[in-house]
Amino acid sequence: MKYAISADTEYVSSHFGRCPEFIILDVKDGKLISREVIENPGHQPGFLPQFLKEKGVNCIISGGMGPRAKELFSEAKIDTILGVDGKIQDVIDKLLLGALEGGESSCKHGAGHGYGIDKSECDHE
Repeated sequence: MKYAISADTEYVSSHFGRCPEFIILDVKDGKLISREVIENPGHQPGFLPQFLKEKGVNCIISGGMGPRAKELFSEAKIDTILGVDGKIQDVIDKLLLGALEGGESSCKHGAGHGYGIDKSECDHE
């Protein structure tokens, strides 16, 4: 199974579409097979679900994303685990143990509209 974690340096990014990079993990039988860091190619409506599907991603892990993005990932048959925060390595460790839990998305509807991935502040609480 392939996972994409929204990353901001060594931490999970609170907004999936506007993160600087993604950590792509290939996990099989609870073991990490590969880890790749890719730069976010840009935040455009509908682009990231197709881009990540082409990379073979089956599940997104992030602090949050808007409702439309979640819907687009669902249509692309990509699961989402939202409400995740903390250090990337801690999240990976929990994922491999089967102990990663999601929660409520940290994104409010409309958060960040009109901004690019270089936005330095987000509208999260």
